[in-house]
Amino acid sequence: MTAIGIMGGTFDPIHYGHLRAAEEVRQGFGLERVIFVPSGRPPHKPAEEVTAPEHRYVMTLLATADNPYFEVSRMEIDREGPSYTLDSLREFRRIYSPETALYFITGLDAVLGITSWNGYMELFDLADFIAVTRPGYSVQALSALGVYLGEDRFAKIHPFPVTLLAISSRDIRKRVREGKSTKYLVPDPVMKYIEKEGLYRRDADRRAVRPAGPDIMA
Repeated sequence: MTAIGIMGGTFDPIHYGHLRAAEEVRQGFGLERVIFVPSGRPPHKPAEEVTAPEHRYVMTLLATADNPYFEVSRMEIDREGPSYTLDSLREFRRIYSPETALYFITGLDAVLGITSWNGYMELFDLADFIAVTRPGYSVQALSALGVYLGEDRFAKIHPFPVTLLAISSRDIRKRVREGKSTKYLVPDPVMKYIEKEGLYRRDADRRAVRPAGPDIMA
């Protein structure tokens, strides 16, 4: 059976922690590929606090370009309205045959709050969930979800320890604002793009984006 991973996120910006987690999950679950899905309009974040979707999409493309098992989807960026995981999984399920196993990759902390997600009960009819966590990190808190989800849905949550790096997008943005180096936190092409576009500076309008030109990937 073909198995495909779907990794959603704001990716503001994408960093090595995201990439390493995706690679370890791909190998651990024997996934054919991992599709990164930058959120167009994250429903849980104020619009003024999120960088323009096109910037985040290009950075995700740059970060994944050298891995033949990674792809990037514009699905949520091109769809109008809030970016709900439920809508994306429905669309992926229409794209792929019922014989294709879909695995949504996210952090354990996100899974613990899954009952607040839009249409969360239906999510488990569409995909399994891989809850990535640090090696040795307690997953006992997951057991409480069984009460809300029921045995069959709860069985579709798979805790998976990965080499999570102590990197956060929030810290990277802070470092850029303060003029500190982000080398070895994000791939070099992403770092160069941030510098070229002036992202995350104190005077930058994070929602602004210039039209894509022929040098957008340079």
